[in-house]
Amino acid sequence: MVMSMTGFGRSKIKSVDCAVIAEMKSVNHRFSEFQIRMPRQLMKIEDKIKKKLSKYIQRGRVELFITIEGEDLVHRTLQVDWKLLDEFVHIMGEASEKYGLSGKPDLKDLLQRPDFVVIEEQEEENAALEELVLEAVTSAACHLYEMRRTEGKELKKDLLLLSVDLEQRLHEIKRRAPLVVEAYRQRLARRMNEMAAVHLDRDRLAAEAAIFADKSDIHEECIRLESHMQQFRQTLEHEGPIGRKLDFMIQEMNREVNTIGSKANDSAISSGVVELKTILEKMREQVQNIE
Repeated sequence: MVMSMTGFGRSKIKSVDCAVIAEMKSVNHRFSEFQIRMPRQLMKIEDKIKKKLSKYIQRGRVELFITIEGEDLVHRTLQVDWKLLDEFVHIMGEASEKYGLSGKPDLKDLLQRPDFVVIEEQEEENAALEELVLEAVTSAACHLYEMRRTEGKELKKDLLLLSVDLEQRLHEIKRRAPLVVEAYRQRLARRMNEMAAVHLDRDRLAAEAAIFADKSDIHEECIRLESHMQQFRQTLEHEGPIGRKLDFMIQEMNREVNTIGSKANDSAISSGVVELKTILEKMREQVQNIE
């Protein structure tokens, strides 16, 4: 089954106390990579989240965003350094008497000083919230999976159409190939006639034509290219990640097409080779999106 590497999934799971929103998107990537953005207090379940995701995504770069609504993930307490505060107020009182200053310390100013008052945070153990987060992630991953599968079907359909077009272009080149040798033989015969102005040396003409035919023979390349195309279509039916294998096959097909182009001594075949390369480039772009 062909799976696309691009997609989006979103899920919102609610409980009595809170709601968890999980949003994820995936794009093309050579390997499998997960980037998770969530409250720091949930970092301890990051490995569990990645294991959940790996069941649905085997290749691609995934960005996951987790948001918590209506739940305090930490317990905050106010800590006052009373000893230091007492000493500070006492010294201010002595300074006022000593220098004849008026005014008393303002309570608001004292409580805003980080030397005296500190807010401490303590993470809350909440197994129910963690389960809710994993449930939201799983649900979003399912939506992402379905979108990737739907796009994968369209990619497969397009690649099959392109492969048919590729095969038709190759058949045109194969039909043209024998005519190239005959056209060369006729040109060679005319040239030898013009140069020698005598009867043709038919043995020499046959030998020159045979050498040209051997140098320009593209039969083996065409056979290998057809074999690669057949394997390509068969691979589209396989389960699991197939993107890298398809990409390798396209590289091999390009190699055969380049060899056909280097052997071509005919404008029609050269034009056909350009068409083959154009189709293969379209296929390569599509394959880059396959898991």
